[in-house]
Amino acid sequence: MLAITVVTEDGRRLVRAGEEDIAGLVDGLGSRNSRFLILQRIPDLPDVFMQVWHDGGDYTLEHREGGADRHFQVILDRPEPVIAAMTAWAHQEDSWRSMLAWTPLDLGTPEPTPPLDLEEDDRATLEARIREVILGGYATRAELAEIAEEYLVSGDHRPVSPEQARELADRLWLEHVEVQSAWEGETDPERLTRAFTALADAGITAKENFTCCHSCGRTEIRDAGSLDARGYVFFHSQCTDATAAGHGLTLLYGGFDGPPATTAAIGRDVVAALRQAGLPVEWNGDPDQAITVTPIDWRRRLIG
Repeated sequence: MLAITVVTEDGRRLVRAGEEDIAGLVDGLGSRNSRFLILQRIPDLPDVFMQVWHDGGDYTLEHREGGADRHFQVILDRPEPVIAAMTAWAHQEDSWRSMLAWTPLDLGTPEPTPPLDLEEDDRATLEARIREVILGGYATRAELAEIAEEYLVSGDHRPVSPEQARELADRLWLEHVEVQSAWEGETDPERLTRAFTALADAGITAKENFTCCHSCGRTEIRDAGSLDARGYVFFHSQCTDATAAGHGLTLLYGGFDGPPATTAAIGRDVVAALRQAGLPVEWNGDPDQAITVTPIDWRRRLIG
């Protein structure tokens, strides 16, 4: 598994894709809704990527390492050198730089973004919300920019432009990337993901940061996993916000066939998986009571 995310034209995101994923996706390019791939680092960094376009003719391979003057491309007539360069880039090797004849791509000089013209309280409110979502750890940079653009909208008044939103989101994102660079070892959110992966392997639909609220989660969880899943566990974005603010993490769970005994059995499986992953759990065995992971040190590494 590589420290990259692959984004496809049809909207798929493959987090920590492998070499075989890259090769298969490049080989599959050329059909409608499958003409380009974008490779991003984990964590995603502004204006750092490699991408390829192929619609049946040549392959246009590009990479960027910062501003518009650091954007390069090469035209290739077959997929093999594309796969080799993308794989080397994903491994953070230097060989991809010299294996192809890269040429600068002239994108022109971008117009400077006007500074944000916000009242102090509005600026503080907006930045606090962006930081809250960043601490949650599940949003992409694009989603953060959308939140930044929409958060202060009132009627027809849109005080933050898309460009200003991206710059604000990227600045706060990079601040957190710097903070998390000092983290060592496995964090509690990574232990949680390990537990949820084990539960999914055991036939329980397990979803992190799933939907916006309790009601939506209960409504949508049936269709979020395998049709033969015997039960579910999830927490929604409001739970994420509360946990990132320093509270315990509330988990909602149940069996798909309804009886309380089934729900209690799913609860016991969830508690066992959490404890196996090294997380502290509070639950009294009552199927009508939520499971709480507490205390929990919420340091979720950004992906993007």
